[in-house]
Amino acid sequence: MSSLESLRSAIEAGCSRLPVEPDETALDRMVAFIILLDKWNKIYNLTAVRDPAEMVPRHLLDSLAVAPFITPGRLLDVGTGAGLPGLPLAMLFPGQSFSVLDANAKKLRFVRQAVAELGLKNVEVVHKRMQEYQPAQAFDMVISRAVASLEVLYRQAIHVLAPGGRMLFMKGTLPEDEMNAFAPGRETLHIERLQVPGLDAERHLIWFEQLDDD
Repeated sequence: MSSLESLRSAIEAGCSRLPVEPDETALDRMVAFIILLDKWNKIYNLTAVRDPAEMVPRHLLDSLAVAPFITPGRLLDVGTGAGLPGLPLAMLFPGQSFSVLDANAKKLRFVRQAVAELGLKNVEVVHKRMQEYQPAQAFDMVISRAVASLEVLYRQAIHVLAPGGRMLFMKGTLPEDEMNAFAPGRETLHIERLQVPGLDAERHLIWFEQLDDD
C-alpha cells in the first residue's frame, strides 16, 4: 500500500468511527491537506507532529470530532494556526462559510496556500488579532482549538458572535480552574467529552449558545 493509500485508509477508518461521512472530494482534500502540511512543516515548523500518519488523528480527526456540534451558518475559527479546525471542517461542510483568523503571518501563508491548492471556495483567511477584528457581519459560530483560556477567548471574541450564536472551545483535559473563573452571563455551559480515533489523550468540547436579544 502506498503512503497516499495508507493516509486515505486511515482517514476513512477514523471518520467512520467518529462518525462523520466526508464525500470523495472531501476525502481527497483531507489527504492532500496532510501531505501539504507535512511538506510545509519541514520548513516552517507549523506543528510539533512530524509523522504524517500521526497528523491524521492529532490534527485532522481531532478537528472533525466537533462536527456533530457544528450548526448551519457562518463560522469563525479563532487562532487557526495551521488551519485547525477550520480547514478540515470546511472540507466536510462545503456548503457553509468559514473564516479562519490568526495573527501569525507565517502560519497564514500555509493556510492561504492550502485554501488555494485544495480549492476551498468557502474559506476566507483573515490576518488579524482577534480583539481588533471587526467583521461586516456577525458569525453564527465561533470556535477555537486550545488557544487561550475560556475567559480570554470569550472577552476577545464575543463581539463577533450573533445573538443566538454558538461559541465552542476545544480543550484537552477539562480545564476546571478556567471553568470556575469563567462567567459568560446567563448562558449555560455544555461539556462534551470527545473520543478521537487513534488518539490516546483526553479531549473536551465546551460550548454555549448566546441568548437572543429580547
